[in-house]
Amino acid sequence: MPQRLEFGKVTDRKPPFRYSALTRVAFSDTDAQGIVYYGRYMPYFDLARTEYHRHLGLAGVKADGYDFVMRANTVEYFAPARFDELIEVFVRLRRIGSTSVTYEYHAWRVADDTLMVTAQQTLVLVDIARQSPVPIPTEFRSVFQTFEHGALEIAAPS
Repeated sequence: MPQRLEFGKVTDRKPPFRYSALTRVAFSDTDAQGIVYYGRYMPYFDLARTEYHRHLGLAGVKADGYDFVMRANTVEYFAPARFDELIEVFVRLRRIGSTSVTYEYHAWRVADDTLMVTAQQTLVLVDIARQSPVPIPTEFRSVFQTFEHGALEIAAPS
């Protein structure tokens, strides 16, 4: 059986977050001022969300003919990150709607525990072939509810 390698971990360091993933600032992530270009945080959030899904055993959604697509993305910047700094991105599912999920992220510089960026992303589950929203499956809801220990806003399935 192949080993399942995760770049993230379960944590209780920054409640209400229960999962985080580590990333390191690459030279290509920086701009002319030598700090992380604002748009380069999106791949950091994608990595954290993907590892969160992997940890929960939900990495194979696409295989079932469904996939999550981005609907909304809100980011606030508080402190710069520079080349080679280690960043810990905390991720949690904040809300489950009937066809969408909303994630919350906090990115912290590891060396001095500085909050650098916060974000919120809403993704919609779509049928890939039809390109239309589909309800979040009950088993997904259950996995998220169990992991997040009820610290989650839940809309009733339609």
